[in-house]
Amino acid sequence: MTMIKRVAIMGMHLESNSFAPPSDESAFRTLCYMSGTDITRDIQQENPRLPAEIPAFCKKMSNMFEDWEAVPIVVTAAEPGGPVDEIFFQRTKAEMEKRLQDAGELDGVFCSLHGAMTSTDHDDPDGELLAMVRKVVGTNVPVIATLDLHANISERMVDMADVLIAYLTNPHVDQEERAEEAAELMGEMWDGMIPKTAFIRLPLVSPSVVLLTSHGPYADLIQYGIEKKSDVIANISIVAGFVYSNTPMNGMAVIVTSRNDVSTAQALCTDIAERGWNDRFRFKKTLARLDEAVAMMKANGVDPSRPAQIFADVADNPGGGGRGNTTYLLRAIIEAGVRGCLFGIFNDPALVRAAIASGEGSTFRAAFNTETESQFSHALRVGAKVIKLHDGECVGRLGIWAGRRLSLGKSVLLQIGGVTLVVVSNRKQCADPILFEMFGLDVGEARSVVVKSRGHFRAGFSPFFDYDQTIEVDVPGLTSPILTNFDFDRLPRPIYALDEETAWSKPQWD
Repeated sequence: MTMIKRVAIMGMHLESNSFAPPSDESAFRTLCYMSGTDITRDIQQENPRLPAEIPAFCKKMSNMFEDWEAVPIVVTAAEPGGPVDEIFFQRTKAEMEKRLQDAGELDGVFCSLHGAMTSTDHDDPDGELLAMVRKVVGTNVPVIATLDLHANISERMVDMADVLIAYLTNPHVDQEERAEEAAELMGEMWDGMIPKTAFIRLPLVSPSVVLLTSHGPYADLIQYGIEKKSDVIANISIVAGFVYSNTPMNGMAVIVTSRNDVSTAQALCTDIAERGWNDRFRFKKTLARLDEAVAMMKANGVDPSRPAQIFADVADNPGGGGRGNTTYLLRAIIEAGVRGCLFGIFNDPALVRAAIASGEGSTFRAAFNTETESQFSHALRVGAKVIKLHDGECVGRLGIWAGRRLSLGKSVLLQIGGVTLVVVSNRKQCADPILFEMFGLDVGEARSVVVKSRGHFRAGFSPFFDYDQTIEVDVPGLTSPILTNFDFDRLPRPIYALDEETAWSKPQWD
């Protein structure tokens, strides 16, 4: 009689920016915190709140195996922010451990992680979670984890998991495919395949704006890795890392997993790492100055023959820990009298409350950052009209959130001169046109669109803007691509491109 295969399902997602305020329990409860049967119920929803990897893994397992059982543990996620509060992390890890222990005999563990989480006390919570899992289930149970390609890979993560599978796309639109790959490799391990892993970390860090996978140096490296998969090579993960985490594990990492043959994995890992290192000079980017961007928007508003453009406030990306409320771009385009501009999304709960109190159709004095003024998030006071109110509940349409339930909290649409502005209560990057469309706006009619996002907007807004219509703007913020703006005190130094004379030698494998 065939025994049912029981697989624990768990995960914790946080991309930690060490320069941002700590991420406390409320940040996780706001986005996603589920345990036990709450997880299985959400998986069955048409538009789940869980990270996309969780339902995709379970669906693939059900397609592959008649006799398997998902054992839900804990899945939680927060918007990118500062380091996770250590007390909350330890409490969450303890709940995961207890549920794993209480689950009984397991045949596998699937972990959906981000991989760039830090805590207020230490650098490697992801590695600590995987070590806890390994301690509970032992050495013979497959442990497979999916990761964001902005993960910072530690030796402990590599040692504690059998396979680490990173996204291949940036913007990230392949979470489901990577989860399906995890399910397939889980099945191979049950059939006797033994994964063998080679790992190299390069002294190379880059701002996220040069880490697109459609074109550029990172795209070339990813594509080379894809072409090298074979009957022997099970997975190739070329992980760019997240420099703002500011940890000793920072640096582009190459992880090659082979089927049973470590020497082949090591040879390919070295090959890919050498290619990445030799191409390091391409991992740089020049941004548009603020005055240049404003001039383009001004021209777009008065000259309908010009193609519309999208402008990314990459330095205030909530998807990288930015607060979503800097006013540099907003102030400049208001003062310049820009017309025909959609701007989204600005995170300011106090402003939302004031607009709701004023009432739909009213005009009032909009005061930005009355409760959230900080180093980069300055105050701004301007006259505004309340166009529409919204509860902030919607379903993603394109890109990374397609089909996912989103909760932006109470939200408002304001008109400030020629700028139509979406203001929300829950911080999130503007990566999907639904964040405008939920107010009845047509992105295709705008002359200029400003988004607080680093790169995921490219997938969401691709029907409206191509590469040549996309402008990244240089203004201050917690996710500025100008790395010299930050005091990186935990990175392994020297490291390129902060240290031009950085050297690297390929490893001598044992």
